[in-house]
Amino acid sequence: MALLEIRGLHKQFGGLKAVDGLDLRVEEGEVVSLIGPNGAGKTTVFNLITGLDVPDRGEIRFRGHDLAGLPPHAITARGIARTFQSLRIFPNMTVLENVMVGQHAHARSGALGAMLRLPPFRRQEQRIRRAALDALACFDDRLAGFRLDQLAYSLSYANRRRLEIARALATEPQLLLLDEPTAGMNPRETEEMAGLIGRLREKGYTLLVIEHDMRVVRGASDRVVVLDHGCKIAEGPYPEVARDERVVEAYLGRRKLCA
Repeated sequence: MALLEIRGLHKQFGGLKAVDGLDLRVEEGEVVSLIGPNGAGKTTVFNLITGLDVPDRGEIRFRGHDLAGLPPHAITARGIARTFQSLRIFPNMTVLENVMVGQHAHARSGALGAMLRLPPFRRQEQRIRRAALDALACFDDRLAGFRLDQLAYSLSYANRRRLEIARALATEPQLLLLDEPTAGMNPRETEEMAGLIGRLREKGYTLLVIEHDMRVVRGASDRVVVLDHGCKIAEGPYPEVARDERVVEAYLGRRKLCA
């Protein structure tokens, strides 16, 4: 059984078919890249998986359980975390606080325990802090040391990207969705991000990645899925997909590709 299995997924906004009959599988331990030209429907697929949008029809199954219609927090609690194409961090919270927020799905102490700082709450707070530090450790010293207490708005752009990924990791996901993780990064930062994706796979994470930098896609992916106008037009290893005439035509924009 696949970790994530999507069957016949459809989503339409007015007259626009954003996702049109998509079938997609992600096996445990894989890194799958979801690519395609702008407007192909990639981010809509992420929104449907994570509950920000509701599919018109089709199935989204995670470990065999249907996710369609569940709210985002319930999907996060089941083991799916994501980042966004546009950064979403808490600018006036510290680096450590931003990442500790990722543990909210696993918090059990109520408001009374927090107000009175009862022993169960203090133990939970210590566990959440350890989980946040473990997530930050994936980035070596980029977000460590004095930066733990640094306000997020004062970080460099690349470190804000890393911070958002660290917060997603703090949710303890079984499936991590990264939406254009190298967007806006320079070549050195892009290379570091590609290395991070490889390290996360080695640590046992399963990743579904939207990415436009083909060097990252080529180096990090076990498999590549190509969308155009909401339709899957190709799937396979990167060298095979890169030679596919339909993929080349979609990126060059010579004609609309959807039967």
